[in-house]
Amino acid sequence: MKTAQIVIGLGFGDEGKGITTDFLAKQNPESIVIRFSGGQQAAHTVIIGDKKHVHSSFASGALRGLPSYYSEHCTIHPVFLFNEREELEEKGGNIELNIHPLAKITTPFDVWQNRNNVRNLDHGTCGKGVGATMKRNEGQYKLYAIDLIAPRQMLLEKLEKIAYYYGFLNESEIDEEVNHFLEVIDEIKWNISDYSFLENFPNLIFEGSQGILLDMDHGVFPNVTYANTTSKNACEICKKLQIEDINIYYVTRSYSTRHGNGWMSNERELKLKNNEEETCVYNEFQGQLRRGDLDYNLLNYALKLDAAYSLNAKRNLVVTCMDQIETDYGFENLTTEFNEIYGSFSPDSKDFKQMTSLFQ
Repeated sequence: MKTAQIVIGLGFGDEGKGITTDFLAKQNPESIVIRFSGGQQAAHTVIIGDKKHVHSSFASGALRGLPSYYSEHCTIHPVFLFNEREELEEKGGNIELNIHPLAKITTPFDVWQNRNNVRNLDHGTCGKGVGATMKRNEGQYKLYAIDLIAPRQMLLEKLEKIAYYYGFLNESEIDEEVNHFLEVIDEIKWNISDYSFLENFPNLIFEGSQGILLDMDHGVFPNVTYANTTSKNACEICKKLQIEDINIYYVTRSYSTRHGNGWMSNERELKLKNNEEETCVYNEFQGQLRRGDLDYNLLNYALKLDAAYSLNAKRNLVVTCMDQIETDYGFENLTTEFNEIYGSFSPDSKDFKQMTSLFQ
């Protein structure tokens, strides 16, 4: 009987999905880690002893040695992927990556659009081209992972049309961007595999992106991400593979965070301890990481919302960054019944502890 574990952020992102995924990877070394939303904008930090890696184009089991899979719901930027592959390989991580044929491919022109469109900047962007890629693929100018192994002239035609779509008319400028893009594509062995590939693994670990409160259907528009950040996509993949034994791990920090513009409850300055390993500190497009106290009513909202997509799943809670603040927790106010509650007391998943009894 195949099993699945789904890691979901309960807030606006930056909750600790990377460390949680690594914790599950350590427990289930025969697994594959699947990204089922978002793409190269992720910054999921994993620390194992003296090794540290920020996973963006590879899933957060890679540093521990597990292979990665990107689903059709994700975006891939070949240049960002190539650069991270070099870095991950130097650290001894697993650079095996299989990609669904219908995963969306980000081009240099999508990145340009994200970084230069005034509306994108106002709504919030990380500047990695994810939103522009998703929006472009809703129209006629699509580019999928399968196109990376198509006849070269066909790929070239598609890239040139995407450049014109964004208003690039200077032929030399287009050629410069496209030539580098194609050089990188030629440096990578592309493993394009549909979901039947996942049947080779006894356990699937699904790693979410951002958080439920940024979901494109449920967040406060326009400050949302261009993805379904609930368990919706992961549960649909499990249904296709006839997996019924599903555990969901809902992740929150011991305080709330938000990177970028948009509404946030209980926002205030927090004095943190042991914050040296913080990855999401400042981004030129999103500004400083914002913080505040946990809003238990908002956590209840996110949990009940996600349950609509994952009716029969078993539910667990993960509280990260418990070493960074001293606070009186109010988890007894949560109305969801959890199988287990875990807490992490450092950026290394070896310090995860079961804390079910403490919060009951």
